[in-house]
Amino acid sequence: MIYSDRPTDDRPAGLALLDEEIGRLPAARRYGRVASLLGMLVEIGGIARHLSVGARCDLQGHAGHRIPCEIVGFRDDRALAMAFGALDGIGLGCRADLAAAEPSVRPTAAWLGRVVNAFGEPIDSKGPLPAGERAYPLKANPPPAHARRRVAGKVDLGVRAINSFTTCCRGQRMGIFAGSGVGKSVLLSMMARYTAADVNVIGLVGERGREVQEFLVDDLGEDGLARSVVVVATSDEPPLVRRQAAHLTLALAEYFRDLDKDVLCLMDSVTRFAMAMREIGLSAGEPPTSKGYTPSVFAELPRLLERAGPGIGEGSITGLFTVLVEGDDTNEPIADAVRGILDGHILLDRNIASRGRYPAVDVLRSLSRTMPACNNAEENALVTRARRLMATYENMAELIRLGAYRTGSDPEVDEAIRYNAGLEAFLKQDKSECAPLAAGYAALGSLLAPAHAAEVQS
Repeated sequence: MIYSDRPTDDRPAGLALLDEEIGRLPAARRYGRVASLLGMLVEIGGIARHLSVGARCDLQGHAGHRIPCEIVGFRDDRALAMAFGALDGIGLGCRADLAAAEPSVRPTAAWLGRVVNAFGEPIDSKGPLPAGERAYPLKANPPPAHARRRVAGKVDLGVRAINSFTTCCRGQRMGIFAGSGVGKSVLLSMMARYTAADVNVIGLVGERGREVQEFLVDDLGEDGLARSVVVVATSDEPPLVRRQAAHLTLALAEYFRDLDKDVLCLMDSVTRFAMAMREIGLSAGEPPTSKGYTPSVFAELPRLLERAGPGIGEGSITGLFTVLVEGDDTNEPIADAVRGILDGHILLDRNIASRGRYPAVDVLRSLSRTMPACNNAEENALVTRARRLMATYENMAELIRLGAYRTGSDPEVDEAIRYNAGLEAFLKQDKSECAPLAAGYAALGSLLAPAHAAEVQS
């Protein structure tokens, strides 16, 4: 029996899905041979004219095992490929079969509460995952700019410092910039648990293997995991796997967005995605530019990050992407490029963390490009005054610590000193504490009220 290309109402969904997969198979199978291996790069001869950049092949090893790989370039009449796994057992003359299907994923709502790898396969010992009816390509284009809905409506992230001073809106994309060990993973887990979103999609790209279970059990917890899908690619996996984990994270977020859900997409980290792209580019022979990063890295970053944001329908993807700054230099190439793409940045400062104030958000150097438009006049006045007090104290902090400043020399500095302890306590928050958006503005207003100022002065 021959079925039509489109599924009909009287056919089972599984049969329609099988029919679609069969239709994607080619009429003839093409294959080539491994002609050269150098490092992570495999040169394939015989089928270069039938391949394109991004196409998939399967290498068949001498022991009969198969290793998927991706075409990353061409040289003369040979295709240059990189493998998704170790090249042990691959040698000259090994067969390379051209894969038929475009890389895609078929998620469903049943994926919530599950942990998957970069191929969409479960790694949480909870059984197989059901396949959805629609295939989502891993590398999709964002919705057209002219058709997207505008960013609107505040998102309660549950973190007082961010809610009050860098308010995030639905569909906004923010970067969290920090060095290693400053607390960005804990901050992400707080947002995953406390943010008022329908679904969380969390991508752990290049994460330390030891920290995955710690993040899932200690930081995210059962409640956070129940409304989340977590994609994991650890640091020991090949660069293609780490890159694909980032694309899979956005593909899953797009699926839930198309269901008219408000999605919180968390990715840790964009820097490790860029490092994977650098390894791929250098292996393919791209010339290094700034700090060894190849041109394709800076071309790929906006293609990935622009996929987050408001959609055409009611759904949206609010993106929070961590950036691991090398040597705490926020002007290094990847941090500088990402900051120009996103709609704001949250900076975590090591000096603040060393004082024991967590989350270590540097309010004065953080920015949300949707503020002050998303706030009312009273809220903007509160934030402006608090920033002015903190900036004044910061400018005189060294003199104050040394005891060189005399009280009464400057009324503005005196005021900043009076409020400093209260503002520091306001910005401090335990990871088990949820701070609602409205409560944060109310607490800040109470802190800066004239009656409270008189009480502090007395």
